[in-house]
Amino acid sequence: MTGPEDSLGILRRTSGPLQQEFDAALLDLDGVVYRGPQAVPHAADAIEGACGSGMAMMFVTNNASRSPDDVAQRLTTLAIPTTPEQIVTSAQAAASLIAHQGEATTRVLAIGSDALRAALIAAGLTVVTSADEAPTVVVQGMHPSLSWRDLAEAVYAINAGADHIATNLDASVPTDRGVVLANGAMVAAVTHATGRVPRDAGKPEPWIFHQAARRSGARHPLVVGDRLSGDIAGARAAGYAGLHVLTGVDGPADLLCARPPDRPHYLGLDLRALAETHPAPTQGENGWWTCRDAVASIHEGTVRLRRAGADHDLGDGGRLSLDELRAACGAAWSASDAAGVPTVLVRPAAGLSVSG
Repeated sequence: MTGPEDSLGILRRTSGPLQQEFDAALLDLDGVVYRGPQAVPHAADAIEGACGSGMAMMFVTNNASRSPDDVAQRLTTLAIPTTPEQIVTSAQAAASLIAHQGEATTRVLAIGSDALRAALIAAGLTVVTSADEAPTVVVQGMHPSLSWRDLAEAVYAINAGADHIATNLDASVPTDRGVVLANGAMVAAVTHATGRVPRDAGKPEPWIFHQAARRSGARHPLVVGDRLSGDIAGARAAGYAGLHVLTGVDGPADLLCARPPDRPHYLGLDLRALAETHPAPTQGENGWWTCRDAVASIHEGTVRLRRAGADHDLGDGGRLSLDELRAACGAAWSASDAAGVPTVLVRPAAGLSVSG
């Protein structure tokens, strides 16, 4: 569990590698372990090394369109041997949430994949296929074959009084070709038609993370993700530490502008960060923040780095080291919190990249 100092939204240091300080990793998949059909570079070796150190692996995904068996098989083909028991999907989270809070008369209309329906049935729920069957709950998950008719069926049921639960509200997802729309975009269409906001069973809600931690038997889990508003916000909501890796959706500019609930405890280039000891930035005189040899401050709405006696303005873009990013986050977050605003940055430098 995280400590009271984490309410400040600051990066933390470790005395050893993360894989020795935490007993389980709750790993996101898209953008962390794989991207489209390919594994993220270094992911397989990093996971193997973490497992060898005694760290348990659980894979937590907002993707409700694939079954745990399918996900495990896909990971195994990417040289990451995995069992279905190590997979927690948002479909399973939605099913367990309904089963936990439902009654014997609960009837569920599933809008999504066969995997979603299978998860609901496995949880002992009665699944119907039409709004004419008087469902009490509509569960909406993403599947590429979803049509207007499917969404219309959900609208009919919700307007007739059914509750609306979304497996997740991610608006987009990274693929090997770029970022595309995800379940949240489709849910938005139903919400716009009904005027009713659904409950969210997936990230960043804590339920899915607690379910993964219980299944792994972890007492001190670490959430690993690439999306600040989903993985990292979910880690904080669940009371767990979060590692943000720069292989997916949110990059350096997003980190610098992050609000306290979305700020990670640790930063890494990729999953190799599990085997690393992590430093933390510290505040010095005149608003300068340091992380080992990196020095950063806020100046006129942007981050300024001090390099070899000269200053470099991150509003101009460019490359920076991971320690420079850590120092820059310390400077940006502390200045934003002191000013009582989401971010003091007026030029967040969208063209930033981090060197290995």
